[in-house]
Amino acid sequence: MAEHVALGIDIGGTNTAFGLVTQDGNVVFEDTVATTYYADPQDLVRHIYQSVRQSDYFDQVLGIGIGAPNGNAFTGNIEFAPNLTWKGIVPIASLFETQFHRPALLTNDANAAALGEHLFGCAKDLKDFVTITLGTGLGSGVFINGELIVGHQGIAGEYGHIRVIPEGRLCGCGRHGCLETYVSSTGVVRSIHELDRASRWQSPLIKLNKPTAIDVFKANEDGDLFAQEIIEFTAETLGSALADFAAFSNPQAYVLFGGIAQSGDSFARKVKYYLEKHCLKIYQDNIEIRVSHLHDKNAAVLGTAASLFWKAIKR
Repeated sequence: MAEHVALGIDIGGTNTAFGLVTQDGNVVFEDTVATTYYADPQDLVRHIYQSVRQSDYFDQVLGIGIGAPNGNAFTGNIEFAPNLTWKGIVPIASLFETQFHRPALLTNDANAAALGEHLFGCAKDLKDFVTITLGTGLGSGVFINGELIVGHQGIAGEYGHIRVIPEGRLCGCGRHGCLETYVSSTGVVRSIHELDRASRWQSPLIKLNKPTAIDVFKANEDGDLFAQEIIEFTAETLGSALADFAAFSNPQAYVLFGGIAQSGDSFARKVKYYLEKHCLKIYQDNIEIRVSHLHDKNAAVLGTAASLFWKAIKR
C-alpha cells in the first residue's frame, strides 16, 4: 500500500472525475460522476467523500487537489463559471476541507491538466508549453520558463474566452465569438447546425436528434464530406487562434487534451498546418503540436493531486 496518496478531483461541465494518486503518478483508485446531477455542490462533495471513504487508501490521504473551470487558486473559490450549473461564487476548497478534514487546493482545470502533463505526461521535457483542454468548454494551462502562470487573480488560462469572431456565437460567459464556442465539443455540435445552412453536402449528421462531437469525428472516418468540412473549419479556427497566442507566450509546444484531441493524429496535423499558415514568420517551424499521453490516466486528476506535491518536487 502507498505510504501517502493525494485526492485529485477534476470538476468538469459534464462530468467530475476523481482519484487517489501516489507521488510517482500511480492512480490507485478512481471514479467518475455526472456533475450536472448535483444541483448543490455540497452534495457532490458528500458523494466523493463517501466513495473515497470506502477505499483502502482513505487513511493515507494527505490532502486534496481540485481542478475546476474558473477555479481561483488564491481564494479556493469557483467564480462565475459559465459551463457549470452552479452560479456565482462557490467556496469549493472550503467545502472539501470541512468534509474531509484535509487541506484542499484549487486550481483552474486546464492548469491542473498542464501540471499533470508536465509531471507525468508528454510535457516532462518542456519548460515552455501550453495545454489546450478541449471538452465542454476550452481552457489553457500556460507554462513559461518552467513556471505555471496563474496571474494576478489566480485565474489565468481562460483562452477559451478570447474572442475570435466579432459578434460571433453567443457564449455561456455572455459575450459573443469566444473561441470555445467554435472549437470545444459543444462548439463542434453547434457547427453542424450553422454550417448546414451553407453546406452543399447532404449528411446523416443533420438528421440526428442529439448529435455529439464524437458523431462528427466518426462520420469523418466514414467519409462524410460534411463532417470533413466541420473538422476542417474547427482545425483552422483553433490553429489560427494558437498562432496568435504564440505571439504572447512563445511556446515550444501546444499539448492538446480532451475528447477532440483523442480523435487521432489527423486532427492534430490539421491544427499544425493552420498554426504554421497563420503564425508570424519568426515562430514558423518552431512550435510542436503534441497530443496528451494521459487520456487513459486522466491528466487533470493527476495534475490536481500532483499540485499538492508540487513545491516538494521542485526543491
